[in-house]
Amino acid sequence: MPTTTAGFGHLTPERMLDALEHAGLRPDGRLLQLNSYENRVLQAYLEDGSAVVAKFYRGGRWSDAQILEEHQFARELVEAEVPVVAPMVLEVDGQPTTLAHVLGDRFAVSPRQGGRAPELEDPEVLRWIGRFLARLHEVGQRQPFAHRVSWNSAQPAREARDWLRDHDTLAPDVAPQWHDAAQRCIDAIQAAFDQQPHLRSLRLHGDCHPGNLLWTPDRGPHFVDLDDAMQGPAVQDLWMMLSGEPDAARQQLDALLDGYESVREFDWRELRLIEALRTQRMIHHSAWLARRWEDPAFPMAFPWFGTPNYWSDQVVKLRDQLDAMQAEANKASGLPAWD
Repeated sequence: MPTTTAGFGHLTPERMLDALEHAGLRPDGRLLQLNSYENRVLQAYLEDGSAVVAKFYRGGRWSDAQILEEHQFARELVEAEVPVVAPMVLEVDGQPTTLAHVLGDRFAVSPRQGGRAPELEDPEVLRWIGRFLARLHEVGQRQPFAHRVSWNSAQPAREARDWLRDHDTLAPDVAPQWHDAAQRCIDAIQAAFDQQPHLRSLRLHGDCHPGNLLWTPDRGPHFVDLDDAMQGPAVQDLWMMLSGEPDAARQQLDALLDGYESVREFDWRELRLIEALRTQRMIHHSAWLARRWEDPAFPMAFPWFGTPNYWSDQVVKLRDQLDAMQAEANKASGLPAWD
């Protein structure tokens, strides 16, 4: 996790239009900002009447090698007819690339694809998503990432905790309790991974929640953002699709896995990692917000972050997660493991 919090104050509409034109596109001047905190993502209309989506990357977050590895994964998925949106090949200074460097900025451009939120209450929709994720994982298992991050241990939570500690981010009155809860959670996360000695690690979408999934009735689901693609267990791409009370979430999981296993075998032992992965994401998310606080968009979007009440609430949630992970560890070895 790099230490930069570089924002986008310099990225004026004129600068973005100039960058797109330098990359061989002919924008007509209309830009529509799309929802994204990490990068700047815009829909750009072109003179020929079409539209594309341009993503300007936050400086210092990913290396070129990490971004290009994500792009290659997306293109592999497209070649395997897995429905994702892959970056276009641009020509910059006579060289073809999916990652353009123009005027000091890095950006990628992809075709615009519409869609709506999926109806996750419908079991058949969930089965379709499960089949889609299985196909994505079939491609993901062909070879590992060499440069992207890995969520095969508690290391992401450990790095996030260390950053928060080293930058004195927490409210002083709450810091000791939070660090104690975080350390115990990190130990439990690592223990959960240690109990999976035969864990299969593969390339994943990584941020597989409903907000990154678009649905079209004729073509089904497709994902629009591989920015957090990572190496890790298959269950990482399943658990964030679940919501609601335990019984409802269990029914959703059953439908997802019903579709998934019609294409690819799933190791049900990985279900014991759900609470560990959920806890890791909580710690990681707190550090993500803190690292971006110098970007003016973040205080406006997350005004509650960093207050004593926020950190006190996080202590309670981490302790609850510690109980949930302990309950998983105490369960009998019979499968299925999660409910």
